[in-house]
Amino acid sequence: MTIPQGKLLLVASTGGHLAQIRQLADVIGASDDSVWMTFDNAQSRSLLEGRRRVTVPYIAPRDWRGVLRSVKPIRNILRREEFDGVISTGASIAVPALVAGTLKRIPCAYIESVSRVDGPSMSGRILQHLPSVACYTQHQSWAGGRWNYEVSLFDRFSAKAARPFRNDREGRPLRIFVTLGTISPYRFDSLVDRISQVCAGQSVEVAWQLGCTTRTDVCGSSYAELSSGDFDAYVDWADVVVSHSGVGTCLRLLELGVKPLLVPRLRSRGEHVDDHQLQIARDLEQRGLVSCRDAERLQFEDLLDLAAPKVGG
Repeated sequence: MTIPQGKLLLVASTGGHLAQIRQLADVIGASDDSVWMTFDNAQSRSLLEGRRRVTVPYIAPRDWRGVLRSVKPIRNILRREEFDGVISTGASIAVPALVAGTLKRIPCAYIESVSRVDGPSMSGRILQHLPSVACYTQHQSWAGGRWNYEVSLFDRFSAKAARPFRNDREGRPLRIFVTLGTISPYRFDSLVDRISQVCAGQSVEVAWQLGCTTRTDVCGSSYAELSSGDFDAYVDWADVVVSHSGVGTCLRLLELGVKPLLVPRLRSRGEHVDDHQLQIARDLEQRGLVSCRDAERLQFEDLLDLAAPKVGG
């Protein structure tokens, strides 16, 4: 099987799914007149600036009513324009887009998120039953049958010995950037509480990207969302970056040469729909690209140990 090229309808939820399809579009040969279909937020507006973009209302994980609402705009774009292929990296929006593409007899491909280390997501498990949709995994370990392997975005990065890239810390507070992603409606209070606890009484400056974890009790600067440019600026400002294990955030941090401290969201605490963030964290830690901690076990010394190391790109 071959991933479609040319003028494509590129469909993905925001966050890690959009970050992946944005990078994969260059690899697979999407033409400049391709159309991007996603949700409207600061990430999609900045990441897709200058590109043809169609937005649909946000679809939360397992939100089947939201999936049904997206059918009309998907059918409308497929009716108005001709495409050489429809490609998606998930999440819930992938199913209606690829079903609509197959009904129009357009070549379709589903590229499973690199976060799925042990097997396909729910969207992948649904789409693998559609013979006309080519299915791809980014992990050779579970390729086979309906699942083909061609590329993994994590393979572009190599671990090198951590080395400080700042020499201006003497005499100033430790700068910490905490980013929780934008997944809604899942809060991540356990990490916010733990960072606040271990930093109490320490000489620190903290900047927060909180998503839907709205808080009025955090010290420092806090934002719900950040544009791609502002996100990069805070990463450059920080001595250490603490992040959830969202694949889009991880990919960008690795691109910027930063070895982050990852704290996976856990299903048992109601922080995500499942524990795929544990899979991401473990895979990247085995590659030597990140350090990982559970929110309840994070210590201030962990932040000091990771103050501004770089990784190989």
